[in-house]
Amino acid sequence: MRLILALLATLQVVAATPPNIVFILADDLGYGDLACYNPDSKIPTPNLNKLASEGMRFTDAHSPATVCTPTRYSLLTGRMCFRTGRSRVFSGVGGPCLIEKDRLTLPAMLKTKGYSTALFGKWHVGMSFFDKEGERISDQGLKGVRQIDYSRPVGGSPIEFGFDEFYGTVCCPTTDWLYAYIDGDRIPVPPTSQIDKRMLPKHPYANDCRPGMIAPNFDLEKVDLVFLEKSKAFLKAQVKKSPRKPFFLMHSMQAVHLPSFPAKQFQGKSGSGPHGDFIYQMDWVVGELMKTMEDLGIAENTIVMFGSDNGPEVPSVIAMRRDHGHDGAKPWRGVKRDQWEGGHRTPFIVKWPGVVKPGSVTGEIVSLTDVFATCAKTVGAKFPANAGEDSFDLSPVLEGGKRKKPIRPYLLQQTFAMKLSIRQGDWKYIDHKGSGGNNYEKENEWSMGQFAISDTDPKAPGQLYNLKEDPGEAINLYSKYPRVVTKLKGLLEESKKSGRTR
Repeated sequence: MRLILALLATLQVVAATPPNIVFILADDLGYGDLACYNPDSKIPTPNLNKLASEGMRFTDAHSPATVCTPTRYSLLTGRMCFRTGRSRVFSGVGGPCLIEKDRLTLPAMLKTKGYSTALFGKWHVGMSFFDKEGERISDQGLKGVRQIDYSRPVGGSPIEFGFDEFYGTVCCPTTDWLYAYIDGDRIPVPPTSQIDKRMLPKHPYANDCRPGMIAPNFDLEKVDLVFLEKSKAFLKAQVKKSPRKPFFLMHSMQAVHLPSFPAKQFQGKSGSGPHGDFIYQMDWVVGELMKTMEDLGIAENTIVMFGSDNGPEVPSVIAMRRDHGHDGAKPWRGVKRDQWEGGHRTPFIVKWPGVVKPGSVTGEIVSLTDVFATCAKTVGAKFPANAGEDSFDLSPVLEGGKRKKPIRPYLLQQTFAMKLSIRQGDWKYIDHKGSGGNNYEKENEWSMGQFAISDTDPKAPGQLYNLKEDPGEAINLYSKYPRVVTKLKGLLEESKKSGRTR
């Protein structure tokens, strides 16, 4: 009887506690990199396959941008980054932060409902570093890093935008000019020497590492393992110290952004080279996070979301196609930076025990901006009209109910240069010529020109595709369907003028 009463009491606590939320964000992971999305994938991803079997797999999900910085802004704010008027992908000590001081963020919103919040991993939305005179450093290269006064706090840290805890890196962890960990708003172990690139691994996926300044505790092969231990420690601390308090954890990985430097225990394990090993390691990290939540007894009351900030990178796609028969963008045209589907159609998986039907699949068109409104609805938080302007609540999709119309009226996408496209149903209008990102005119072994497709309407100022009939975006219908172009361009202009989609 005592055991039954104890079990009932535990169930009552769980039922009374709002769900925890864990968002796992991969970097440069393509739609075709996961076996649960691409049956021809050459890389084992058992943990993400399992997550998909236990949750809902989205086949028409998109990063808000084709590169990392604007996508992260949009995920954290529910607002398209082009609306800021600032087009940046930061490096070194680049800043200031893209997020406006008075803008409501996802973690700040969750804090209003009593959530503990933490981010471990890559930030890449901009920070402010200061020199010995207290002046903000503007140089984004090696010169700027050498000017940092490490006795001063860093401005624009995640702890200023709703996160209680942060441990990670300012930009891309193993690509940047600053190879050092930030704890809150401080760098406890500053860099002491410059990376000697001659000592780095030699393979097609190793060339993105800038010769920046590196801290003694910064091992390029162990970055994701450090982030993992921080997230696991946070989960354990939450259960031990505040078992009734819900939490939001954002685990922002280095993987699988180049350079591909998997930890030693994963090297040679995928059978598909260093980048395949890096994807295999990323999958293992997801499994470790899931196992930790199961061991702590919180898995049943935790929503897990998994996504990627954009499509796969150029060198990894070229070399993986050539050397291993693996296509990280499959079945789409384009890669990271491109406006075509391969640049932004990405994996998105949601597990929500008791709500999401295990093994379910949806073709609903969604964006990572929608995480903002979905979390708000889930926890009963309200947000003002000047927040989450491009975010839609996905809970009707997650609950599996029948709907007469799509959640979104249309979907916007942007490139690094803030070039735009709009999608409504099967129609996709690109408001510019070409990819909007990569150069397809050069033809050599390391350029995307070898995969170029001739524009079937070369005189048109933009592009129009019917993705149902032409998922490969090979036939430009701009001149054939002028009314569709006029309608979609009108919607795009209206959205730009009104400052919102929602």
